[in-house]
Amino acid sequence: QVQLVESGGGLVQPGGSLRLSCAASGIIFRIESMAWYRQATGKQRELVATVSRSGTTNYADSVQGRFTISRDNAKNTVHLQMSSLQPEDTAVYFCRVQTPTRVYWGQGTQVTVSS
Repeated sequence: QVQLVESGGGLVQPGGSLRLSCAASGIIFRIESMAWYRQATGKQRELVATVSRSGTTNYADSVQGRFTISRDNAKNTVHLQMSSLQPEDTAVYFCRVQTPTRVYWGQGTQVTVSS
């Protein structure tokens, strides 16, 4: 059974940092891309960052320079280091994993940036 388990969300003050993690298990095919998306209340889900198997990264303009995505291919994990967080970063963050045949989503973890 495929599972994507996310962790690391929570409440943080503006300017603070958080590190999200996502561990994938039960996937028998090679994982190609891994990514983080987010969805704020009343808004559409949007791409935050992606990382290819070879380590190539891409970021949304809104998080460029503040967030860093990384992955461990041996452990099938992906991380999102978030710094200089702002209230507009408040959202549910979702892990997304893509194999040659399927896409899998995590259940989401809440990130709230508030003073």
